[in-house]
Amino acid sequence: MSDEKPQRAGGSRYLYEPFEYARADTVQANERVQDERWRALEYRLGQIEQTLERVERRVWFTIFGVTAAVLSETVTGLLGGAGL
Repeated sequence: MSDEKPQRAGGSRYLYEPFEYARADTVQANERVQDERWRALEYRLGQIEQTLERVERRVWFTIFGVTAAVLSETVTGLLGGAGL
């Protein structure tokens, strides 16, 4: 889009100016909508990050729990097999 003003063929200036300002209002309205969408996106991404952290923590607890169970079974098996 060019920044040139439309050529006036005659008539009142009030026939042209509302359209010139309407474009600026539309741009500002679109910017406000985009800002709101961006804030909503950031909010949702924050929620996703929190959920991923909780899942990661649960996975590590599960891994440590399984490892502890395997080690305790191994130690119990070795001590039971040695006759102690």
